[in-house]
Amino acid sequence: MIDDLVAWVLVLAVAAYACGGGADYGAGFWDLVAGGAERGRRPRQLIDHAMAPVWEVNNVWLVFVLVVMWSGFPVMFQAVFSALWAPLLLAVAGLVLRGAGFALRKPTRRLAERRVYGAAFAVSSLLTPFFLGTAVGAVASGRVVPGEPASAEVWTNPTSLFAGAMTVAAAAFLGAVFLTGDARRFAAPDLVGYFRRRALLALAALAALAFAGVFLTRDDAPYVHRGLTHGAGLAVVCVAGVCALGAAWLLLRDAGTQITRGAAVGAVGAVVIAWGLAQRPYLLPTSLTVAQGAGAEATMRWLVIVSVIAVVLVGPALVLLYWLDTRGELE
Repeated sequence: MIDDLVAWVLVLAVAAYACGGGADYGAGFWDLVAGGAERGRRPRQLIDHAMAPVWEVNNVWLVFVLVVMWSGFPVMFQAVFSALWAPLLLAVAGLVLRGAGFALRKPTRRLAERRVYGAAFAVSSLLTPFFLGTAVGAVASGRVVPGEPASAEVWTNPTSLFAGAMTVAAAAFLGAVFLTGDARRFAAPDLVGYFRRRALLALAALAALAFAGVFLTRDDAPYVHRGLTHGAGLAVVCVAGVCALGAAWLLLRDAGTQITRGAAVGAVGAVVIAWGLAQRPYLLPTSLTVAQGAGAEATMRWLVIVSVIAVVLVGPALVLLYWLDTRGELE
């Protein structure tokens, strides 16, 4: 029972990172494709202005995911980092370059240096979620097996590449939805339409990828495919679809910022939860169950206690930060 509880703490932390970090990466994606210096000047100014108060805090969820994996499920941790060291190393390099690029390009006055830092931030915003997604796809496909040596095929297979593309599309969708609200908040009506159109385009790409994934995973990731197309997994996938349609409808109607963001976050978060349901009872389909991979019982109890303390202490601070940011109090 406690093992399953900690496993769901891990899934919810991944969902939180997918939503919070996803919006962050998505903003960087739109920075990358904004165009030349003159054409992309206003969108990039908005991205810089909107991200500045909150971009660092989203990595709290990534740290929490790693702590829970390492402490609660050490066999899974070892298997994942042994088999997937290459994409995870590339993702970490992207995180470092992305943070350095974002932090250094704003105070830099020389145009050439600003372009270098801006390129590091923008390109890393595409590559980091892609490589994280390929790692998720490798796990979902059942190719990560304890004791198996690392190989490129583990993370370059169809399911991994599909998951990487889905992660980038989901991030682009979330980023555009959040930037649509930020453009409205900062009184930039031209950018409201600019990012609304991109949110709808990203959502269309996400829907097309999801449709293709139904057929791709049937043979390449059969266990997770069955979990996503039957029972509780399918029910949560339907919730994700309803949230996505709701977000599209709200965007087209130019509805309120918070409800639109809530629908977009619900769509992405529900997909992660559906993935967790589809893998039951496995941590690594179909080689390692939750019970087999769980750490010592005392460790699991302490992880539950630490998680509760984190929710009580850190949760309100995060809520306050986001609330102050959306009200423009952190200007």
